[in-house]
Amino acid sequence: DFVSLSITMLSTVESSMMRNFLATSVRSCSTGVFRKGTVDGNRAGYCRLNGSSSRRFMSSLSSIGSNKCFDGMLDRYTHKSDVLGCDMTFSVYQPTTPRYNTDNYPVLYWLSGLTCDDTNFMMKAGAQQLLEKHGVMLVCPDTSPRGLTLPNEHDAYDFGSGAGFYLNATTDGYKDHYKMYDYITKELPSLLEKQFPIDTNLASIFGHSMGGLGALNIYLKNMDKYKGVSAFAPICNPTECPWGKKAFKGYLGDDTSAWEEWDPSNNMALTNLDALPHSILISQGSSDAFLEEELKPWRLPKHDKINISMHDGYDHSYYFIATFIQQHIEHHADIFDKESRK
Repeated sequence: DFVSLSITMLSTVESSMMRNFLATSVRSCSTGVFRKGTVDGNRAGYCRLNGSSSRRFMSSLSSIGSNKCFDGMLDRYTHKSDVLGCDMTFSVYQPTTPRYNTDNYPVLYWLSGLTCDDTNFMMKAGAQQLLEKHGVMLVCPDTSPRGLTLPNEHDAYDFGSGAGFYLNATTDGYKDHYKMYDYITKELPSLLEKQFPIDTNLASIFGHSMGGLGALNIYLKNMDKYKGVSAFAPICNPTECPWGKKAFKGYLGDDTSAWEEWDPSNNMALTNLDALPHSILISQGSSDAFLEEELKPWRLPKHDKINISMHDGYDHSYYFIATFIQQHIEHHADIFDKESRK
């Protein structure tokens, strides 16, 4: 339809602009210059970022762009993913100083929605100034495996490329590559821990739409790894909406009982919400075109620790996210403060 086509075209144009912009960047480091496709001339070495503490880079990680932003650095990298069987890209924003004046940063993961990649949030959400203020590192992974030619993978905006749904696929073809859940929760954090100054004991996750679904599921399944969660306009009950039914059938097969573990409303119903260490923040616009058919926040359990904020007149766009991003960054910064005092 027109809305879907417009979303796809806009995302494609914006993502292309961002890639071209970032790919032209180079940055100096203590062992040389990072250029497109290389890290220190494909040699492992120590790089000093913006005069801050050094980091060790292995040759498997390639820098494809770097830009200074609010005194911190926005960097973009590619690497070979063994879990997904393809090359993957992610973006990192590193403030000048960690929140607690230690060598390591609390880390916040952002999961984007349908048709997006690792650049959309960095380009449009306006989070960098807040991250610099609070000393929190942000990591934005891509939304699906890339560079593959699986059946029907590139036929629609809401399935396949750009629409990984942050689950582990079980259907033929897709089960060998579309394992975004394992990538986000295992492979990517392991890579980051080895090569970036992050505090793995202070990690949180949030996202938008499909990414909101992913953030909620990942948190509820891994509360030992993530201290908090929030979401903008998440797909709350995917087993009962067109986006979810299409994706789950393609990735998980016809057995609908296998879909339930990837449904936030189901996972919340199975969780002892009274025992949640921190509240879950969900922001939803009342004028969101997908609210009634796809998002369905009223399907989540009603509980004091599930804070669903409805915002009059706001839609599904990044204008909505940019308006309320401060509330979400502060939500996670407050959680990090409480956890650091334990």
